[in-house]
Amino acid sequence: MEEAIINVLELSIWSGIAAVGFGILFNIPRKTILVVFFLGFAAGLVKFLLIHFNVNIVLSSLVAASFVGILSSPLAHKVHHPPVVFSIPAVIPMIPGYYAYETVLSIMSFTFMEKGSPERVELIVSIFYNGFTTLFILIAITIGVSLPLLLSRKETVKKADDK
Repeated sequence: MEEAIINVLELSIWSGIAAVGFGILFNIPRKTILVVFFLGFAAGLVKFLLIHFNVNIVLSSLVAASFVGILSSPLAHKVHHPPVVFSIPAVIPMIPGYYAYETVLSIMSFTFMEKGSPERVELIVSIFYNGFTTLFILIAITIGVSLPLLLSRKETVKKADDK
């Protein structure tokens, strides 16, 4: 059990580091780097803890992205930057590269396989399983980040002054 917890913490730290890397790539302000790391770490922690307890990866991604979306709004007021500045880099490490890669690999193998081969059915199953898993994880991340931000959106001071 201890080894599993250490593994989850290690994966979470790497998620935070990856989030900071994407944030720097997107040229985020220096003030937000620690917030991006914290949100990336928290997203990784939630996702990998849920996966450790045998929760589906799509649902784990939805919960982790929602966690980031919910925390982004109050953190935005503390750091004085829009929540998108640090919520998007924090969830980018959750993009399912493995499933996308397996989908493309299965499509390529299927394309160059003989028509009578019995392995074609396995490849079709792999294409659909990995492809739909990729799609559903991407939808879960999108909904998880955007819905809390849209629901918690408040009027800014600038908009209130214009009225």
